[in-house]
Amino acid sequence: MIKAVDLRKGRVIQHDNELWTVHDIHRTERGNLRSYMQCKLKNLKTGRMADFRFSVDDKLETPHVDERDYEYLYREGDHLVLMDPESYDQIHVPLTLNEDAVLYLKGNERVKVLKIGGDLAGLELPFTVELTVTDTPPVIKGATATNQSKDAVMETGLRIRVPPFIENGEAVRVDTRTGEYIERVK
Repeated sequence: MIKAVDLRKGRVIQHDNELWTVHDIHRTERGNLRSYMQCKLKNLKTGRMADFRFSVDDKLETPHVDERDYEYLYREGDHLVLMDPESYDQIHVPLTLNEDAVLYLKGNERVKVLKIGGDLAGLELPFTVELTVTDTPPVIKGATATNQSKDAVMETGLRIRVPPFIENGEAVRVDTRTGEYIERVK
């Protein structure tokens, strides 16, 4: 059991006899009143999002989560096909566990599969991935003096903002938690 104040994004909790993953969390303080944690949780079974409010002292149950590394192979309909790198067994993971995963995965990337009691509970992406820019406006001469950005489409279809010096065909590092450009890959 953990206190609500210790909740973090991505943590799996049990609430109302259902398993939820923390999608977003904010601590709110109201003057001299008690502060609380405003949470957006995602039901692991149904994929439904719901808002909950917990007192900072509320105790929440955290189930035992087994994590195992898998290798992403390809997308098949509304499932991702992953392979266990040790046994070469393949599993099909529904996209409802992490809808954004397909925008960051090209193939052969390592991901963590979370299981609770043998059931699939979640899919964790690496914190950063390297993607190639497929479509972005051309470089603007002399645009290095200002802090501006431009739209870019990655090879997976992900749309992000990049600095003006990034060109088509260049590889960039992207943060999977925020969807933001980090740096150009050399």
